[in-house]
Amino acid sequence: MSFVLSHPSLAECRRLFLRNYEVQMKIGAYESEKAGTQRVIFNIDLFVTLAASTSVADKLTEVVDYNLMRNTIGQRVAAGHVHLQETLCDDIAQAMLDHPSVRAVRVSTEKPDAYPDCESVGVEVFRIKAA
Repeated sequence: MSFVLSHPSLAECRRLFLRNYEVQMKIGAYESEKAGTQRVIFNIDLFVTLAASTSVADKLTEVVDYNLMRNTIGQRVAAGHVHLQETLCDDIAQAMLDHPSVRAVRVSTEKPDAYPDCESVGVEVFRIKAA
């Protein structure tokens, strides 16, 4: 993550984050995965400009609400089955980049029950909005 924080376009940003948010969802490319749901763990970092995230009056309307992250995940999960974690990460990253105050996003997903001999298997994507 340290390489991300040193990117010059993030110098005037605040980082918002969501850690280890677990949902049950329909995901997987294998036939055995298409019958039910699996646990997926999300971790997200949003980079928001200081101008768009510094409160003057201590009001929620002055900043990016953390619910953006949870709601975006919820909307994607509700949209139905996704085959690949890569697609899931890309969809969520793009939806968050569509918010006018978000400059960059890091999204990771993990499937902790995919294999019995490891903690999890996952994907991570980092994207910066074009200037």
